[in-house]
Amino acid sequence: MPAALPRIVLVGKPGCHLCEAARATVARVAADTGEEWVEHSILDDQQLHERYWERIPVLLVDGVQVDYWHVDEQRMRAALARGRRL
Repeated sequence: MPAALPRIVLVGKPGCHLCEAARATVARVAADTGEEWVEHSILDDQQLHERYWERIPVLLVDGVQVDYWHVDEQRMRAALARGRRL
C-alpha cells in the first residue's frame, strides 16, 4: 500500500517573505500536533502556479484550502482537529 500523504501542504515559492512566515507557523503547529507536512513550490509545478500564484502562501489541510497570504495558527489547528484521515 502506498504511503499516506501528509495532511498539511504548504504551497509557496523560494524568496517569498510571506511564505517564510507561513513556513514557521506550519512547522510549529506540525511539531505540536505530530503531523507531517510538505511544501510545494509553484516554480516546480505548472498546475500549482496557475491555481495559486496570486495567493501564495496557500495552506491545505486534508486537501482543503484553509488559508492564503497569511497562515492563521488557530484556523490551522481547528482544521487539523476537524479533519480525519481514512
